[in-house]
Amino acid sequence: MLKYQQIADEIEQYINQHDLKQGDKLPVLEQLMRQYAVSKSTITKALELLERKGVIFQLRGSGIFVRRHNRPGYMSLFSTQGFKRNLGDRVLTSDVLDLSIMKPDETVSQNLGISTEADVYHIERIRYVDGELFCVEESFYVKEIVPYLNREIVTDSIFDYIQSALGITIGFSDMYMQVGRLQEKEARLLQLNIGDPTLRIESIFHLSNGTPFDYSRITYHYEHSQFVIQANGPYL
Repeated sequence: MLKYQQIADEIEQYINQHDLKQGDKLPVLEQLMRQYAVSKSTITKALELLERKGVIFQLRGSGIFVRRHNRPGYMSLFSTQGFKRNLGDRVLTSDVLDLSIMKPDETVSQNLGISTEADVYHIERIRYVDGELFCVEESFYVKEIVPYLNREIVTDSIFDYIQSALGITIGFSDMYMQVGRLQEKEARLLQLNIGDPTLRIESIFHLSNGTPFDYSRITYHYEHSQFVIQANGPYL
C-alpha cells in the first residue's frame, strides 16, 4: 500500500471511529501535512482518493468536510476496497464452497489477459451480511500474482491479505452489470426461487500498473442487497 493510500485509510478510520457526520469539518491541509509528516502532494493524493470514494468533499477557501450518506444498510456499489472495508460496522461472513487451482476457460483467460495454460485460483463463496444471505461470488485470481491462498484467508478478506501480506497495490476495477433472473444453482444457494430477480455484476480488478489479477462474478440476493452510488460534479 502506498503512503497516500495508507493516510487515506487512516483518515477514513478516524471519521468512522468518531462517528463524524455529513458536513463535519476535518483539519486543514497544512495540519494534515504536519500530522502525517508528509509532503503536500502526498496529502493531496490522499484527499483526492477520499473524494473519489465519496468520503469527503472540499470547498476552496473553506476547508475539508465529511461526506456521508445517511441511509443505513446501503453499500457503495463502485469500490475497489472489497466487501469488508465497504460495509462499515456491518458483519461480513463467508461460507467457502470451493478453493482450488485450475486452468481458466476462454472467458476467464480473456478477462484476465492470460493464457488458458496459466494457473488461477478458483474461489466460490456464499457471503452473508449480519447473518443474512447477501450474494454468491465466484472469483478467479491469477496465481502468478497471488501465489498463495488458503481457506482461512478466503473465509476472511482476500483483498486485505493481498494488500497487507503481499504488499500488492490494487488500482482500479471495471464492472459490468446485468439485471436478470435466478437460474437453478443460484436460486438454491441463495435460498430463493428459480426465476426470482437478481443483480449480477462481473468485475475485473487491476493492479496499480493496470495488470488484471482478479475476475469475479457476483449474484446478489434481491431482498438483502442495497447500494448507493455517490457521484461527483461538475454537472454539465
